[in-house]
Amino acid sequence: MNGVIVIDKPAGFTSFDVIAVVRKLTNQRKTGHAGTLDPNATGVLPVLLGSATRAQDLIVNHDKEYAARFRLGLVTDTLDIWGQIKSESDKRASFEEIKALLPRFTGEITQIPPMFSAIKQNGKRLYDLAREGKEVEREPRSVTVYELELTDFDEEKQEGGLKIVCSKGTYVRTIIDDLGQALGTGAVMTALRRTSACGYTLSDSISLDGLKSLCESGQIGERLQPVESLFESYPALNVSEKQAVRFKNGGALDISRTSLRNKEIPDRTVFRVRDNEGAFLGLGVTSGALLKIYKLFINA
Repeated sequence: MNGVIVIDKPAGFTSFDVIAVVRKLTNQRKTGHAGTLDPNATGVLPVLLGSATRAQDLIVNHDKEYAARFRLGLVTDTLDIWGQIKSESDKRASFEEIKALLPRFTGEITQIPPMFSAIKQNGKRLYDLAREGKEVEREPRSVTVYELELTDFDEEKQEGGLKIVCSKGTYVRTIIDDLGQALGTGAVMTALRRTSACGYTLSDSISLDGLKSLCESGQIGERLQPVESLFESYPALNVSEKQAVRFKNGGALDISRTSLRNKEIPDRTVFRVRDNEGAFLGLGVTSGALLKIYKLFINA
């Protein structure tokens, strides 16, 4: 079985827990995922099956979209509601005050990763150091927040919601913590749901119980996304039958003998290569007058 199953990850499961369940249900040994979710988070988790695992390091679209909930007046060691409380504040904020600060956290910004994160430093995960009561200096990281919207805010409860569209590596907890610091109230994340990842949305996803039912009825193919769907941002190129055979055997193609002839194509341009019937063969990359193999997926 080769392709992508998009799981709506439930709370209480790690991403690796989900992989283990999918592996057992599908009897698929080769599995992987695109984009870790914390145990308390829910939502879109693309699970790669079979030859799709070869795409793990090649996925272009790593942008994510989240719906997050937050509460003002608290600061915890984990930056979310599940951590140990470090401080509390009676200071309050309004909808308009929060909204006015959001541009500060939009665009290309720098973040200091939280101590409770999976980043490695000197060979150890930060969360392991944090559990030992240690705090180490972390290098700021550059990320991009494309959209940050305050969707609602209850001024009495000091609780609200955010819509965040961001690049890979963005910590939503840190955005909320930084927002709380800017307001002078403190803030923690109280819920996180990923609504989009790698081009897939919640409408593409299925629960683990739903997957179990499909596997038992032999209908899993209905929800299996093709490997090619991971590369939708690349242009497609259909080639002839003879060219397809050459490409599948690892041979480069003469660009002038394809539909790209007489077009100015920059070097290192990647294409989704298909045979004349539209079957996905793999990725090709331009190099001078040739389209060379970038990655084959002929059994995908």
